[in-house]
Amino acid sequence: MTTSIPSPPIEWSSFSIGPLTIHAYALWILLGIFVALWLTTRRWVERGGDAEVVGDIAFWAIPFGIIGGRIYHVITTPAPYWGPDGNPWDALKIWNGGLGIWGAVALGALGAWIGARRAGVSFTAFADSAAPAVLIAQAIGRMGNYFNQELFGRPTDLPWALEIDPAFRPDGYEQFATFHPTFLYELLWNLAGAALIIYLDRRLKLYGGRVFWLYVMVYVSGRLWIEHVRIDDAVHILGLRINEWVSIIVLAGSIAAFAALGWRQRKAAERPDRSRLAARASHPEDTAVQGGKDSPDVADTHGDGPAGA
Repeated sequence: MTTSIPSPPIEWSSFSIGPLTIHAYALWILLGIFVALWLTTRRWVERGGDAEVVGDIAFWAIPFGIIGGRIYHVITTPAPYWGPDGNPWDALKIWNGGLGIWGAVALGALGAWIGARRAGVSFTAFADSAAPAVLIAQAIGRMGNYFNQELFGRPTDLPWALEIDPAFRPDGYEQFATFHPTFLYELLWNLAGAALIIYLDRRLKLYGGRVFWLYVMVYVSGRLWIEHVRIDDAVHILGLRINEWVSIIVLAGSIAAFAALGWRQRKAAERPDRSRLAARASHPEDTAVQGGKDSPDVADTHGDGPAGA
């Protein structure tokens, strides 16, 4: 007897309340955002920050991230929008799925930087607080792909194979009924990664941006092998999907950034106290999460403060 994971019925992907149509994909994205805000606020407060600041920064980061994610997806998966049978207007239909994490992180970080500057707080300390929460939000958001029956992998008959309705099977795969549940692989990888980051943050006293770069390393190392299993439309370069190349480049960069920050912080720890105080005086905006407040328990961008939770 074979086993498999059934996909939700097509009618579960959306429902209507009067003239309003609610899409399951959007609900999972919203749930991920709420959970991320809760965890980020908790970590931010434990680092000495003001809880209200998280909402102020999120006001900029969330819309920037969604727009960036959509732009990246449309650019790297152009066929449904600009191909022979594509419809450019579909690029605006975000509820049908399609958010590229690289664009979401890039523009989301820009929005967070703007929000942090306006709030007068350290962007680096905020990024360290938010990093594992963002990974959890990504895990929750993958459930939206499950309800849309999208972004699955190659055909398989493994016990955890995902059943896909004929209407959602790609061209050339119509004869297959079950596929790798790549949404589940990434969901579990992200949750395990978030737990690892929080543990290492507490254990190793990470700060000064290293938590953020650890998040990048954890995520892309999983995305690299998961991307190799997927069969949805994507631009290929030298035999690899574009997201595989991006993962390789970003992974190398994140390892270098994490190592460089660690080296710089070790050097700073070896300096005489007078030099460290002088460094703080020359960068007063980075000595605390709260601009203008003395919060010695908060990680700063120069790595002179202790780690948070």
